[in-house]
Amino acid sequence: MSPAPEAAAPARVRVTSTRRAAATRRGLAPLSHDIGEQTDLGEVYMAGLMSAQLRLALRVLAFGAAGLGGLPLLFVLVPATRGMELGRLPLPWLVLGILVYPVALVVARYYVRASERVEREFLDVVARR
Repeated sequence: MSPAPEAAAPARVRVTSTRRAAATRRGLAPLSHDIGEQTDLGEVYMAGLMSAQLRLALRVLAFGAAGLGGLPLLFVLVPATRGMELGRLPLPWLVLGILVYPVALVVARYYVRASERVEREFLDVVARR
């Protein structure tokens, strides 16, 4: 018996996708692009930043309200503090007129530093992705 003649081999075809209209995969866009384009993911990250800033602001506000609101309450509940004097000035005047301002400056400095820390952490998260 003679060998059967071999059929002509079909041309080789390279298959890149099972679908002809398949989208090609591009690299991941940076998170800053999602934030700038206001996509759903960008909105989630911005909502996280805003809620962290809001929590910080509410903590500072609560501390200020308790501190400033507590001083008049102290003077009402403890009558001896109303009559105290340092030098010739009444204690309530000294506390409310002089002591409040350095405390407010310290609280403001804390708020600015904590706010910058929250923003720095947010930027670190954005840069990692």
